[in-house]
Amino acid sequence: MLRVFLLVSWILYTMASPATSFAGEIQGRVSIIQGLTKERVVLPTYQVRGMSVPAKQEEKTSIDEFSRVAVYLELAAKAPAPEASKATLAQRNQRFEPELLIVPVGTTVSFPNSDPIFHNIFSLSKAKQFDLGYYPAGETRTVKFEKAGIVQVYCHIHTDMNAAIVVAPSAWHAQPGPDGKFVLRDVPGGTQEVVVWHKAAGFIRKKIQVPESGSVEVSFDVPVLEKEGVR
Repeated sequence: MLRVFLLVSWILYTMASPATSFAGEIQGRVSIIQGLTKERVVLPTYQVRGMSVPAKQEEKTSIDEFSRVAVYLELAAKAPAPEASKATLAQRNQRFEPELLIVPVGTTVSFPNSDPIFHNIFSLSKAKQFDLGYYPAGETRTVKFEKAGIVQVYCHIHTDMNAAIVVAPSAWHAQPGPDGKFVLRDVPGGTQEVVVWHKAAGFIRKKIQVPESGSVEVSFDVPVLEKEGVR
């Protein structure tokens, strides 16, 4: 009898206790006001520790601007802290892949060198400063990002190499698809601030009311100025 009573009590408790999940959803769209055509001018051959590697010449191309956009929520009062995770920012063909990496606070990022030459990755950003030193092909270095913010990443040896790591303060972050659309799911209900960051245009912020159940739509216009090239 006691076992039955305890079982019934436990069932009633679990039914009355709310689950630690959220049902709100943010459906958004980013519009690029003016496209950016970028001509990358690569520096000449580099001489690194006895190895001479010609720089890869790139033609003038139209950059996918949505690949340079990050979307995230500012830390919501109801939301738990994001779980620690891992990510990778590779060095390949004297470029960073991807050019923009979005991670939550607490993420450890690996920087593998997939080029047949040395690299020296560093950042002087307020959110995170580091210098990984020289390391050859096949080796990797790691950095843990414990503070939210934008981290600009460069290479001491190859000055045309650059990337950005967006360290989001919450677990809700995304990158728009080719059509500019994005979705943030399981968002806590209430007033939330959606932040859009573009590598050239900077920050755009909007506060919206997220329902406890259901979805809400939001749109952003990102103004990008036309440039002749980067030299």
